[in-house]
This record gives sequence, C-alpha cells and structure tokens, in this order.
Amino acid sequence: MKTRILLAAVLAVLSVPQLPLAAAESHLHGAVAASVEREFSSLLALYTDLHRHPELSLMEERTAGVIAKELRAAGLEVTEGFGGGFGVVGVLRNGPGPTVLLRADLDGLPVLEETGLPYASTRRTKNLSGQEVPVMHACGHDVHMTCLVGAARTLAALKDRWSGTLVFVGQPAEETGVGARVMLAAGLYRRFPKPDFAIALHDSATLPAGTVGLIEGFSMANVDSVDITVRGVGGHGAYPHTTKDPVVLAARIVLTLQTIVSRENRPVDPVVITVGSIHGGTKHNIIPDEVKLQLTVRSYADDVRARTLEAIRRVCRGEAIAAGLPEERMPVITVSETEYTPATYNDPALTRRLRGTFERWFGAPNVKAIDPEMGGEDFGRFGRTTEKVPISLIRIGAVAPALAAESARTGAPLPSLHSSKFAPLPEPTLKTGVTALIAAALDLLGVQGSP
Repeated sequence: MKTRILLAAVLAVLSVPQLPLAAAESHLHGAVAASVEREFSSLLALYTDLHRHPELSLMEERTAGVIAKELRAAGLEVTEGFGGGFGVVGVLRNGPGPTVLLRADLDGLPVLEETGLPYASTRRTKNLSGQEVPVMHACGHDVHMTCLVGAARTLAALKDRWSGTLVFVGQPAEETGVGARVMLAAGLYRRFPKPDFAIALHDSATLPAGTVGLIEGFSMANVDSVDITVRGVGGHGAYPHTTKDPVVLAARIVLTLQTIVSRENRPVDPVVITVGSIHGGTKHNIIPDEVKLQLTVRSYADDVRARTLEAIRRVCRGEAIAAGLPEERMPVITVSETEYTPATYNDPALTRRLRGTFERWFGAPNVKAIDPEMGGEDFGRFGRTTEKVPISLIRIGAVAPALAAESARTGAPLPSLHSSKFAPLPEPTLKTGVTALIAAALDLLGVQGSP
C-alpha cells in the first residue's frame, strides 16, 4: 500500500509542468527580493526603534517583548520567557522536512553612543550591580534582530515554496556568555523541534555593506575570564625587606604570562593572554597585602585552552615560590565558569553549502572569505550539545562601501564592534542580512515545486 501511495505521489509531481531549474530559482529570487523590498520601510522603523532602546544582558524585557510580538504577527507559535529570563522562541511548522534554527541575540552594551545618528541611543540604566551606565547597541544586535524578523515575515509568506520547520530564537545575554547556555540547559532542543541545522549572522565592522563573509572551521575563539589574587605580606614602603611585595610579584607574573604564548605554545595554535586589569595598594608608602589581576584568555582548540589555563596556574605558583611566599600565601586563581564562551566552529560541509547558495543569490564577488577572529560568540554552544547540530555563523558587511574601500587603501582603522562610534549602514546591510537568512533557510529546507 505504501509503495502504491509513494508511486502515485511521484507521478503526480512529474505530471505538473516544471520550469527549468534556473528559471524557477530566478523566479524565487525575485519573489524574495520583492517581499524584502515591501517590508523594508517597516523593518527600518523596527531597526531604529531597537537601536534607540537597547537593554543590557539579562535585562532585555522590552526587547524580547518587541521580538515576540513581531514573530507572533508573522504567524509563528511564540514562547516567551524561555530559560527563566527573556528568551524568545518562535516556531513555524510547514509539513514534513528538515528543521532549521535561525538565531539572533538581544542585548546591548554599557557604552555611551557617539555616532551622531538621529536615532542614537541616549538611554541610561542601572546594571545588575546597581551602577548607572549608558547603553548602546554597539555590537549590532539590533541588526541581527531586525534581520530575524524580516526573514520570518518573508518565509511565512512563501510557505508554498518550502516544507519543514523553522525555529526562530531570540537569545538574551550573548555579551556575557550566559544566554545560549541557559536556553540550551532549559531544553531548547527538547521542548522545541530539534534542528538539523542552526544558522546565525553577525554584522561586520570591516566588510562593505552588501557583502557576506564565510569561514569554514573555527570562526571565533574560546573566551575565558581569569581572576588572580596575588598575595603577599604588606608593610611600610621604607622597609621592603620586612615584606613580601605583591606588586613586584604581580609584575613578574604579568611578564612571565606572556612567555606561555611566545615560548610554550605552538606558533600555529593561536592563543592570547591579556591582562586587562591590575589593582593593588592604597598609598605611596604602603606595600599592600595583595594585588588583583583580571585576564582574558583566548584560544580555539579545547586542548590548547586546557594547557594554557594550567600554564597560568603554574606560572603564578612558580613566581610566588621564587619570591619566597609560604604555601598559605600562594596566589588564588579563579577561572569563571559562568563567563566562559566556547569557540564557534562552523561546520565545514554546511558552510561550503551556504557559500554556493550565497554565490547564486548575491554573486560570487559579494561572498567573501574571511579570517577567524579571537573575539567570542556564544552561538558556538548551539553546536556543542550532545545532539551535534551543524552550525554556521554568517558575517554580513555593515560598512559604507566607500569607507571600507578607503580603509583598505590607506590602512585607516574603522570603528570596531563595541566602539561608541560603530554605526552600521542600514541599507543595504538589513536587506542583505534578511536575504541571507532566507536564502540559507530555503536551501536547507529544500525549495518545493515551481512558482
């Protein structure tokens, strides 16, 4: 019986007049372009609204509400507050087929905006510690969210052209490395359809608007936050021989840490150890009891990460022993588990497939090969669960092409991500991002029939 039904279905499909593949794809491209164009004024308004009203990590109440409302209006089944915070999940079911997850991050940064844009953020708020800070979408998450909504609208409108399931995720707290971990721990892949593929995009502060960037393999780094308390024996600055000076010891540790990278690590394995903060003492003539260091440590491979962290512990202890500190005054090293962000590894097969897709949609010259970065992105967690979901993080250019060309010619730096002056060019950045998500989803779902 099943064989007869399947044969009948195949014959029915074959009996329907089909356009040549190129013509069918061209028609689909045109339909997507027309939809994106129709939605653009509304999407631009959404983008400027999100830009004006950024919210810090784990405080994205308004932002999550806006995204949930937009996804619901597009016809999705929407769950709010997922993960015990402000996670948003929208599901669009459309018959049998693969499941594709599209993710955008929600949070802004404690940065005072200095772009001069008419829609610049002037918002100030209290952070989780109660300190009043300015807030800005200095990493372009407003772009990501707008593109997610735009993709949802068009894919919902083109349900006759694909089959399967789409899962749209609005993820909080990317900047602190918490959001993905919390949503996955809450059962994102169990409570909602488990994806066969997961896609995210991130705007680029170096690529010209209208282009897409891809890299296979490692895209972004492991990020570890390490706190070191260097302990000594304090006393009067006039009598250093009666003390064990933690300032001098801390200075030795800072310098020796750099030899981990230069003399212990294989040169082909990227590692960065940066001491971003050093605090100790209260007055000119007082040798303190302790000095505090804060480090950011970046790597790609997990074994390199483990060796580097162990080397940091060894260097701190070794320098303390050399300084004559007793066992009870050894440095205290704390590697934050909550702020750890694993490396983002773009599945090579998936990323190669997307490269071909984007070359057809945007033209090969507009699809760029990019280098891996030592920045962090917690989207990597989406591919590191027991489900082993293939993931790929897409970059979209956000810089005015003339500015990008001038920077490439002269070497003049452009405002980076997290800069107070970072200002994505809305058009064509938004159109490119929306189209890229749509193109990726349609390719992975499989286009159905002819127009």
